Amino acid sequence: MADYKAPLRDMRFVLNEVFEVSKLWAQLPALAEVVDEDTAAAILEEAGKVTAGIIAPLNRSGDEEGCSWANGSVKTPAGFPDAYKTYAEGGWVGVGGDPVFGGMGMPKAISAQVEEMVNSANLSFGLYPMLTAGACLSINAHASEELKEKYLPNMYAGTWAGSMCLTEPHAGTDLGIIRTKAEPQADGSFKISGTKIFITGGEHDLSENIIHLVLAKLPDAPAGPKGISLFLVPKFMVNADGSLGEKNALSCGSIEHKMGIKASATCVMNFDGATGWIVDAPNKGLAAMFTMMNYERLGVGIQGLSLGERSYQNAVEYARDRIQSRAPTGPQAKDKAADPIIVHPDVRRMLLTMKALNEGGRAFSSYVAMQLDTAKFSEDAATRKRAEELVALLTPVAKAFLTDMALETTTHGQQIFGGHGYIREWGQEQLIRDCRITQIYEGTNGIQALDLVGRKVVGSGGAFYKHFAEEIKAFTDSADSNLAEFVTPLKEAIGNLELMTADLLERAKANPNEVGAASVEYLQVFGYTAYAYMWALMARTALAKQDQDAFYVSKLGTARFFFARILPRIHSLTASVKAGSESLYLLDAAQF
Repeated sequence: MADYKAPLRDMRFVLNEVFEVSKLWAQLPALAEVVDEDTAAAILEEAGKVTAGIIAPLNRSGDEEGCSWANGSVKTPAGFPDAYKTYAEGGWVGVGGDPVFGGMGMPKAISAQVEEMVNSANLSFGLYPMLTAGACLSINAHASEELKEKYLPNMYAGTWAGSMCLTEPHAGTDLGIIRTKAEPQADGSFKISGTKIFITGGEHDLSENIIHLVLAKLPDAPAGPKGISLFLVPKFMVNADGSLGEKNALSCGSIEHKMGIKASATCVMNFDGATGWIVDAPNKGLAAMFTMMNYERLGVGIQGLSLGERSYQNAVEYARDRIQSRAPTGPQAKDKAADPIIVHPDVRRMLLTMKALNEGGRAFSSYVAMQLDTAKFSEDAATRKRAEELVALLTPVAKAFLTDMALETTTHGQQIFGGHGYIREWGQEQLIRDCRITQIYEGTNGIQALDLVGRKVVGSGGAFYKHFAEEIKAFTDSADSNLAEFVTPLKEAIGNLELMTADLLERAKANPNEVGAASVEYLQVFGYTAYAYMWALMARTALAKQDQDAFYVSKLGTARFFFARILPRIHSLTASVKAGSESLYLLDAAQF
């Protein structure tokens, strides 16, 4: 298995050369004060060293050992507590955190790259700080000043961790039917009672305290999702002087035995009259949680990208070294018994598919991160509104499409290794097992597709979609003629998506099944079209610099492969969308 190397050159290319992100930062006063291109470069360089040198070596050992549970306590694998301490002391847990409470204050465009690095190095490890950072977002955006001052500094410092407690045994996607209760107390606190499952980092030995954000219902709450409130529930009570007090009335009942991410503790959490405090107003819990969810769902998409990148790095090293058979055109390594497998067309097809999907995904996730930064920091109301609507539109695509493509890329990586890819010691099979959860948690990809089509496209009457389509059209209309090989297929792709969207909007008026029937394939077409836009932008930059460096030549070659061999997938997917919902309902339930 190859040693992990952070793809810093490609990250700098995307941020600095393609998107010129420092220009965005300069326009946002809150960011202009804390970050510029040099600062960003230094942060990413250091993150690359920490993730490659300290966290990546624990990936396979952590998978082999896993977490263990005994008497309500969880022990993480050997090396995790020390590595987490080093990571936290470096300020990485709070890289995107509010500087007022001790965070670095970096934009999402930077923290997204850090997330990619830590998750490529070790996804199980990366989940712990990810959940903490997400909990901090909701607390900072919605909690009282008293709660923020009491909890955020230690959470950003990594001294305390965070978790997100949504799912219950009977309520996954349908949170409106949760049963966890919150009873008001005379002192303004609440007693929280109920059971939550699938809680990442609900219990562990990495931090002194764990701050749980728990969805629950007040006694007089209206039925359904409108009756959900959010509560902050610490594992240990916090005294007035900031020291830790007694254990709260909550416990970890067990941990799950999973297909992958075995070094990440996935817990059953029991709240038995635990003391908590409301975050935001009563019955506003989902809104407070969704502040976190847009970031988390992009983060899960980045997890998929991360695993695809790690798989690619392993596979390309193996393909250069492994000798099997001769090239179709004759011997290439004449001094050896056979040629390296990288000469074979099918191996090249798989490697280029991985490379094109990874690099397209990195550009797309960075683009979405920039929209999050604009929505959060812009002082112009119209600019902020447009960015918010783009984030709403693109978040389900980022979560679902990046992770769907990740399963493809990790599987290609395993295939390149042949039989060795099926053997644990080589590391490729772990990446597939770890990747599989990314399509499931934070809302399954089917739910993401339904959200995209039902809420964001149909629900907005196509208004959110229009922002993205108009941006692409503005690019294609203004592109130089030397970009025709990239712009022409992009025009065709966005034209296809435009017609498909209009048709779906019309059909949905007459038949509500049309949205659900079309949603997954529609999201896939949207994703490939979005990647085509990213690749056209990257090709424009690379074309102007191809004489300077082989990096740009490689980028152009990968772009050409994407447009020739991957983008055409949209045609069969479009045919499926056009086929409608009728064939899904030809069988009764008993006939399945």
